[in-house]
Amino acid sequence: MSALSGWSWALDGWIVAAGVLCAVASTLLGNFLVLRKMSMLGDAITHAILPGLAVAFFLSDSRSSIPMFLGAVIVGVLTAMFTEWIRGIGKVDEGASMGVVFTSLFALGLVMIVQAADHVDLDPGCVLYGAIELTPLDTWDIAGYEIPRAVATLSIVATINLLFVVLFLKELKISSFDPALATTAGFHAGWMHYMLMVLVAVTAVASFESVGNILVVAMFVVPPAAAYMLTDRLSWMLVISVVLAGLSAVLGHVGALVVPEAFGYRSTTTAGMMAVAAGAIFVLAAAFGPRHGVVVRMARQRMLSWRILAEDVIALLYRSEEQGGTTGLSRAELQLRLLSSRTWTELVLAWLRLRDMVTRSGDRHRLTEQGMALATELVRSHRLWEEYLVSRAGVTVERTHEKAEQLEHFTDSRLRGRLDEETQTPRVDPHGKAIPSEPAGKGPVGSASE
Repeated sequence: MSALSGWSWALDGWIVAAGVLCAVASTLLGNFLVLRKMSMLGDAITHAILPGLAVAFFLSDSRSSIPMFLGAVIVGVLTAMFTEWIRGIGKVDEGASMGVVFTSLFALGLVMIVQAADHVDLDPGCVLYGAIELTPLDTWDIAGYEIPRAVATLSIVATINLLFVVLFLKELKISSFDPALATTAGFHAGWMHYMLMVLVAVTAVASFESVGNILVVAMFVVPPAAAYMLTDRLSWMLVISVVLAGLSAVLGHVGALVVPEAFGYRSTTTAGMMAVAAGAIFVLAAAFGPRHGVVVRMARQRMLSWRILAEDVIALLYRSEEQGGTTGLSRAELQLRLLSSRTWTELVLAWLRLRDMVTRSGDRHRLTEQGMALATELVRSHRLWEEYLVSRAGVTVERTHEKAEQLEHFTDSRLRGRLDEETQTPRVDPHGKAIPSEPAGKGPVGSASE
């Protein structure tokens, strides 16, 4: 960590501030780009504004910020308008229209920017990768304080974007999910779309010179996408995405100083590492998100499979005793009938014994009183479903067992009551087997009755 020993707030602090402001300004709007399935519009605009930069260089013969900003904003807004125009006139999807516009303008911009580079001090690499490390060197005197120009500019843009989102949150929400409803509610969804596109263009241009194309595109998409993996509420998505964006900027600058040194290199580009940090956060969110995380979903599926297997064991033991089996079933018999592996069968039996649902005598397993209560619920659910499928759904008797086998695991006492009423309280199922009465108490473990 020796790379951090030379940390200077006069330098590193302003670099982090510029990164955080860029990340927050981009992410606030990026949430709605993600929801509208227009995530790559930010990338299209940051590429397509190159002709505006080149024209500004030709006209001003310098890298003056104001001409460059105006030229880029104009082209950025035109990019959004052309994209929408091609989509409407050509009847193509949003991705195709964006591809047509930004590739054409980007190619034109590259040709023009190479010509401009022969006449002005222009580094094409800086356009793509930014120069956030040089942020503290270009300052403005504001109320007696030397404030980096990029920080001042991004502060204004971030404030405008925040006010836009707060003031028009309802309109943005409705127009993102249902444009037709937005129009009937009294405001034109198209105007909200163009307002959003204009601010996306302004944000991209304001961030372009200091942080470059890579970081701007990453912050438009990655933090909102990560927040989307963590919550289904738009308000929380906005808050979480802003927090993740700011965290990415901080971790990115620290990583740019620390990570290369760990491998024997000097520090690397901060903007690139901020984008990498955002990507790493997204990977964690995609893996461990409470609702959509891949690992969490796999764990839930495994837990569901575990519960169903445990309930199948209990129901099978019940049917064995119902048929006169007084000694219970062995592990091998349960494994054979349920087509499960030996390991999983042994683990489930151990868990059921721990929950006092099953008792073992030698290699034979039988239900306890608690296990019998749960088994009664399961078998009653199964046979009520079979009766309902035959009498109300018109399913043949031969096809009822497999369907009832699935439904029994997701049937609670209230649904069993409804099934009992709909089938007029039957005493036997279509196969002639007795339907057990509803047990007086509930099973103590998570089951079909819960």
